Amino acid sequence: MPANERRIKRINKKMGAGRGSLSQAVNIPVLAATLALILFGCLAVWSASLTISVASFPRHLFGIVLGLAVGALMWRIDFRALGNLSTALLVIDLIVIFMPFIPGLSYRANGLTGWIRVPLIGLTFQPVELAKIVTAFFMASLGAQYHGHIDTVRDYAKLCGMLAIPFGAVVVAGDLGSGLVVFMGGVAIICMSGPRREWVLSTIAILIGFVSLLLAADSVFDSLLGHDVLIKQYQMNRLLVFLDPTADTSGAGYNLMQSLIAVGSGGFFGKGIGHATQSGQGFLPEAHTDFMFALLSETFGFLGAAILLILFAVLIFSTIRVVHRSDSLFLKLVGVGIIGMWTFQIFENIGMCIGLMPITGIPLPFISFGSSSMIMQCATVGIVQSIWRTRSKAA
Repeated sequence: MPANERRIKRINKKMGAGRGSLSQAVNIPVLAATLALILFGCLAVWSASLTISVASFPRHLFGIVLGLAVGALMWRIDFRALGNLSTALLVIDLIVIFMPFIPGLSYRANGLTGWIRVPLIGLTFQPVELAKIVTAFFMASLGAQYHGHIDTVRDYAKLCGMLAIPFGAVVVAGDLGSGLVVFMGGVAIICMSGPRREWVLSTIAILIGFVSLLLAADSVFDSLLGHDVLIKQYQMNRLLVFLDPTADTSGAGYNLMQSLIAVGSGGFFGKGIGHATQSGQGFLPEAHTDFMFALLSETFGFLGAAILLILFAVLIFSTIRVVHRSDSLFLKLVGVGIIGMWTFQIFENIGMCIGLMPITGIPLPFISFGSSSMIMQCATVGIVQSIWRTRSKAA
């Protein structure tokens, strides 16, 4: 065989080995879907920044850079050792949740205490975003102890009760929307830890009854005491608007009506970058954060919304494949928690923009403006990549 042919074969073999090692360390579909979503979000935020002064595109890019750096760090960490640290994870979780109330760290934004100002560098951050990830690790460490099968109602109730601790802490801290994200991620982990189906269905029925009783009791207490007791009035208004969007179109239902107009006015191809009138002219509040899907639909139309949903589907189903391939039950459950949080945030944010879900302050993953959310979303992708990288190693 001529020397040139042998040299070419050696080069091709090395290139093939390089491609194989890359796919062993990084799940390409997850990475590609993530980068595509981030780029799509950049385009949407840049479009918003042309007409919305607070939608700072350089700040958004800064959040992405930090997020990618954090994601790369998470990818390099082997998280399996955390499976035996449930108590420490719970303590860390509670500390993180209540960080905004620590003097010297607390920072108020939009009239709410949910941020901290990082000492020395002056950056602001929402610790509840970190708490979502810590809770996923905490619940996974508990769920993995049952080895895929929960034998008694007592163990199942114990697992549910442990989820109530971080969920209740986030709600007490004043962020019901993030509390729901924490809750749904934990529920996904519990459901995959091996409980009986009838236990889960009974829990759902009990929760529905409890929420109904809570709403009824709140109305009575508010009337007797003359002020909000359990549920804030704006939260109750959002629920009433969800039940009847036309009840108060100039008040509590204003945001929803404007969102529906924005989504519908985009047509098939959208109005184009910088021409979203509902958001650009100030008719739709928080268009670059909470109502980003409405802005995106108005700008890029049905086609843009369809592409967005396809990218989310690729990300979620690729992550399911990663979770399925892992040999560690603990890491499987962590991945399930991440999938649960992503899925809930996507359905809730899109659903509230089109009137199918109550309005909450939950951002659209990888798309909405906001550095805290972007950093933590990139961190979750890094964790998924870490699960992929360590999928076949002995636990």
